[in-house]
Amino acid sequence: MKAEVLLPDDYRPAEDEPFMNERQVEYFRRKLLAWKADILDDSKHTIEGLQDGTRNIPDITDRASEETDRALELRTRDRQRKLVAKIDAALRRIEEGEYGYCEVTGEPISLQRLDARPIATMSLEAQERHERREKVHRDT
Repeated sequence: MKAEVLLPDDYRPAEDEPFMNERQVEYFRRKLLAWKADILDDSKHTIEGLQDGTRNIPDITDRASEETDRALELRTRDRQRKLVAKIDAALRRIEEGEYGYCEVTGEPISLQRLDARPIATMSLEAQERHERREKVHRDT
């Protein structure tokens, strides 16, 4: 079992410290776990709301509106389910010591990018190349 890494509440990863040192890894691990907990909590409230919302609405317009709202909510939940899978994958990369490195180039992903998108698997440059290739394939 690893020793607990102490992080001050105001800790932010900095470029002048070794990349993916214990403090940075712990910072991103906690950030990912908090994000996942928020999503799961929101999801629980949605499910409760959907269960409560199965009432018979006589007005056809109101019923159609309610069905549209429910469909939108379910699509949102599906996107969040996929996001939880990406968070879990990022947590696995942390455990395996691969977190923070581009899966294409093996180079470090910028701390700024990881802070904004902690599930990132590619450096900004590799992501942009990937998106340009996708666009070319879609346009042909």
